[in-house]
Amino acid sequence: MTLPDPFHLEQTSSAERFPSRLLRVLGLLILIPALGTGSPMDDAPEQGVLPQFHSLDLRLLPSASGAHQDPPQGQKQKAQAEIRASITRGLDFLAARQALVRDGSLPVPHGEQESPIGVTALGALAYMAGGSTPTRGPHAAQLVRALEYLLTHQAPITEANPGWISAAEDRQSRAHGHGLATLALSQAHSLSPRSPLGKRIGQALARAVHHIEGMQGPDGGWYYGPGRTAEQEGSVTVCLVQALRGARNAGLRIKPKVISQAVEYVKKLQDETGGFRYSQAHPQTSVALTAACLATLHATGTYEGQVIDKGYDSIWRKLEGRKLIKPGQGADRSPAFPYYERLYLAQALWQHPDTRQFKRWAKTEVLLTISDQRSDGGWEDIRQDGRGETITGRYGATYATAMNCLFLSVPEGLLPIFRR
Repeated sequence: MTLPDPFHLEQTSSAERFPSRLLRVLGLLILIPALGTGSPMDDAPEQGVLPQFHSLDLRLLPSASGAHQDPPQGQKQKAQAEIRASITRGLDFLAARQALVRDGSLPVPHGEQESPIGVTALGALAYMAGGSTPTRGPHAAQLVRALEYLLTHQAPITEANPGWISAAEDRQSRAHGHGLATLALSQAHSLSPRSPLGKRIGQALARAVHHIEGMQGPDGGWYYGPGRTAEQEGSVTVCLVQALRGARNAGLRIKPKVISQAVEYVKKLQDETGGFRYSQAHPQTSVALTAACLATLHATGTYEGQVIDKGYDSIWRKLEGRKLIKPGQGADRSPAFPYYERLYLAQALWQHPDTRQFKRWAKTEVLLTISDQRSDGGWEDIRQDGRGETITGRYGATYATAMNCLFLSVPEGLLPIFRR
């Protein structure tokens, strides 16, 4: 979906905004899901049971007094159950929304910005991250319907822009939607390559990847597409590079020159402060884009170096700086695209060699995410505009719910793209 705005506004410390919600799930503050690799998704459980989250080494988390200690085992198990239950409720909410339509998409209610390609792809990714494959798991049937929707909306070779995944009613997703759809197809193919659906996905994935390679700009970046242009944009580039990484993991050959040019383009987005710019022509940086670019560099095999270190330093400076902004002092205190930033921060920090980086941020973010969940299992799409005004439902509760389910699922690593 078209998401240029996340890189102009910063997310704030949610702990200061929702003190009452902290009390509702205070026990979760001492727990983050496992820091380890997930088991293969083909072994995902049946009968609606989510895979177990392993306990993180809680001795690495500081207590209120600054000392290191283990909480009671019962408290850890209760927190694990809270996280699993939250993901389950979120995925069930997505399934209920999907059941309202016949085409397999995850619908956006009337009046909100229509982006069915991007949102359906995110829903498919969330089902897989929650333990389902096209042949097994609690939401296998819903996953298959979502994948079929994406396959149906790929342009055949006989039409203009062959391989491009789009829908006539979707004017928002564009290159973001194509990238997310390609990523979803790649993950599904990795999990079930030999099934009849898996073989169809493999063919569609190859066409989708070919289109991505062909639309890369001369400077190594991508724009909204579907054609090739000299224009470029950071969030589009991030999305498409991750799609290529997913396809590579699924066994497809990606042109080395495409990746090397993309890596150089992303590195050139970094400014002297360590943050990453929206584009080469736009100097604005943000936590969201910086995290997204770091996650993308990790996806291409770049885990160390000055660019990486400066990027993480920039993120922490801005995250800590938000705590100093008092209510009413400006839009920088409030999130513009909270779900987008949350997911990319999770990916970037999860890939950091020092696992304490992820724990430092996520131990509060998990708590706030679960406390914000509605009684029906979904999350409201609430954000702030450039003036600090609240916007509700820009991309819809389906979008927000899929993103939060993905965030909560990152540490388990069941989705191939999330594995460390």
